[in-house]
Amino acid sequence: MDDKQTKECTGFICKIWGLLNRPHARYSLGVLLIVGFVAGIIFWGGFNWAMEATNNEEFCISCHEMEDYVYQEYKETVHYTNRTGVRATCPDCHVPKEWHHKVIRKIRATNELFHKAMGSINTPEKFEAKRLKLARNVWKSMQKTDSRECRNCHDFDSMDYPSQGRRAVAQHSVGLEEGQTCIDCHKGVAHSLPDMHEEDPTVVVGEL
Repeated sequence: MDDKQTKECTGFICKIWGLLNRPHARYSLGVLLIVGFVAGIIFWGGFNWAMEATNNEEFCISCHEMEDYVYQEYKETVHYTNRTGVRATCPDCHVPKEWHHKVIRKIRATNELFHKAMGSINTPEKFEAKRLKLARNVWKSMQKTDSRECRNCHDFDSMDYPSQGRRAVAQHSVGLEEGQTCIDCHKGVAHSLPDMHEEDPTVVVGEL
């Protein structure tokens, strides 16, 4: 369509054709905004889908290191089977609920992918050799967050102290008064303890 035809054309289709041939600034900006908005939705949806797809027990035990080692230990604990039927899965304990904390945890998890590729703990012997170091990393993280993930289910203020044994009441009372956090006393509640002699020479392996 030449300039003469464009000038003579007053119909709706001709106007659209003119905009496509000579888009002005506002039209170009509008297109960019729409494209950016749609792309943002797609990216955000894909990002959240990936977050949730990697945030379940099936994904956690999809590598043999997790399924064959710590998962088998976890299945023997009260967090897996108990009288109430409430089960705490891998992400319940190891992945924060809050979105920004969850993103940070996922980013840090890329280090685990690196060690998976390197075969750092791909045999029981390698895993046991690193068990204490791995446990210390988790304990340190939980102490830093005041056992945040434990508190999704457990909380001092929600405890029914009369229903607890005398020893538990005494220890929880001291812990509350001294500002202790769950992991200070409850190491090894979901996984076997490492050889603790480096932590405390008086501790027997597997007990605390």
